[in-house]
Amino acid sequence: MRRITKNRLWIGVAGLLWLSGLCACQPEVKEARFMSYNVKNGVGMDGSTDYDRTAAVIRKENPDVVALQELDSATKRSGGAYVLGELAKRAHMYDTYAPAIDYDGGKYGIGILSKEKPLNAYRRVLPGREEARVMLIAEFKDYVYVCTHLSLTDEDRMASLPLIQKELAGCGKPVFIAGDWNATPESPFLKEIQNDFTILTDMSQPTYPANVPESTIDYIAVNKSANLPLKEKGAYTVDAPVQSDHRPVMVIAKWASR
Repeated sequence: MRRITKNRLWIGVAGLLWLSGLCACQPEVKEARFMSYNVKNGVGMDGSTDYDRTAAVIRKENPDVVALQELDSATKRSGGAYVLGELAKRAHMYDTYAPAIDYDGGKYGIGILSKEKPLNAYRRVLPGREEARVMLIAEFKDYVYVCTHLSLTDEDRMASLPLIQKELAGCGKPVFIAGDWNATPESPFLKEIQNDFTILTDMSQPTYPANVPESTIDYIAVNKSANLPLKEKGAYTVDAPVQSDHRPVMVIAKWASR
């Protein structure tokens, strides 16, 4: 039997230690599936309320986190239902709600569904002269996800920008911001927000109205200040022509952690 000398043994051990150290220095690759969906309270283009079919759209795309807009909570209009909770049960996800206004005996606002329970979540008020607007910030282990439903008014959308920038500037994690922004790609708001955020969704694919889409007003973006080594794997608009008046947008993102 061939004998292994002490010197060769130490060389082999040193090599293994070097390789293990090299592997330890390699950044961990993160991957997540992000969705934004204006669900119109589960009311479809046919006028029917059907939480099952709305949740089915979400389940099919299997997102890790979803920003949702137009959600009633205990209103007469929704028959007393907590719409985000109804979708959460059917999609098997955690629900985080942010009311924007008092409405019809209950609340109306936005929300986030997520596979993991947020570490922290809170809301901030944004301008909206036709109705009050809010943003919902949810922190997860590897990133922060922000849901928005911005004003129909140009001036109020533009006034929202410095508030968004200030609120998210101190985040120590990558920030993904999503929602129905009520602004087209050529609008001043989209041009301005791209100074601080990179749009990840495909702006060439219209999202509204769902049956015959003509306008792109739903987006997902990531903050530039994170200097994220991001490799976007995919971005697409979901083929959902009936379930709401908007089509949802998806981004599959992969990035190296620091």
